[in-house]
Amino acid sequence: MSLLLPSSLYTLARPFLFGFDPEHAHELTLDALARTQNTPLACAYAAPRVDDRLTLAGLRFPNRIGLAAGLDKNARCIDAFAAMGFGFVEVGTVTPKAQPGNPKPRMFRLPQRNALINRLGFNNEGLDTFLANVQRARFRRDAGKAPMLLGLNIGKNAATPIERAVDDYLVCLDGVYSHADYVTINISSPNTANLRSLQSDEALDALLGAVADKREALAQRHGKRVPLFVKIAPDLEEAQVQVIAATLRRHGMDGVIATNTTLARDAVAGLPHANETGGLSGTPVREASNRVIAQLRAALGADFPIIGVGGVLSGADAQAKVDAGADLVQIYTGLIYKGPALVREAAQALLRHGR
Repeated sequence: MSLLLPSSLYTLARPFLFGFDPEHAHELTLDALARTQNTPLACAYAAPRVDDRLTLAGLRFPNRIGLAAGLDKNARCIDAFAAMGFGFVEVGTVTPKAQPGNPKPRMFRLPQRNALINRLGFNNEGLDTFLANVQRARFRRDAGKAPMLLGLNIGKNAATPIERAVDDYLVCLDGVYSHADYVTINISSPNTANLRSLQSDEALDALLGAVADKREALAQRHGKRVPLFVKIAPDLEEAQVQVIAATLRRHGMDGVIATNTTLARDAVAGLPHANETGGLSGTPVREASNRVIAQLRAALGADFPIIGVGGVLSGADAQAKVDAGADLVQIYTGLIYKGPALVREAAQALLRHGR
């Protein structure tokens, strides 16, 4: 993976870049972005931000295309992604303590389907390092322009028993609250044991109740109310989606992100690496994501913020997310396969078509 190339050069260079192990290529790219952001070398990937302002959850988004969590887990490259023209960037998932994640290899390309499988397992350097990186970012100093917004995505440590998961989310929420434009509660990664069980009725009710109470205390302490989003999986039945929707409403959540990666393999059956354990992203998750978005919109009504993510590799894919019911759209795997030009293509597609 490399993002440090204009579109035409990226297309030519991709076969060479894809010769690297996916995770090694990923880390090389992040290292390069971290070194070049806020320097003249950033012109290699910088692009004007499409102006398509939208107010959602009390926030003024410069445009409707964002970076999904998972690509920049340690918040090292916020300014580099801001330079690419994103309207908002979500970093993390961060956990209270540093953890190495699952054993390697743990990331696999399926280029025939513009897809990835990962079982990274919330590998990150922990909350303190994450916050130090966030505080070093300079994107908010862009005087005279609508600033890019920053989402901070939080989770639980693998070693924390699932019955104590709430504790980890509250520690992270306390840490990130004053630095975030919005906070995402990630309960949908398939790569932390039992994490998706937090989407079940009683567990979700308890978690969101505790998070909502903590947010009220933090709002009083900091003098601002930071919106809370919840990220859910695509592998849900419609009845589960309806229960989740009702729980989000009941606890005053500000939005939902749909969806994370899928465990389904129907769309990649027979391909190399298709049977690897982990979450599948890219083109194969697009329709499942759109289905969940549509179900959420039907259950939540017209006014509840939804961020759509999963399988966006073109402007048309971004528009399909909006057509399904999303207000905003995030990309991740599409950036790996298409390069930074996808950001502007998707933002312009939504600007042309409107909602």
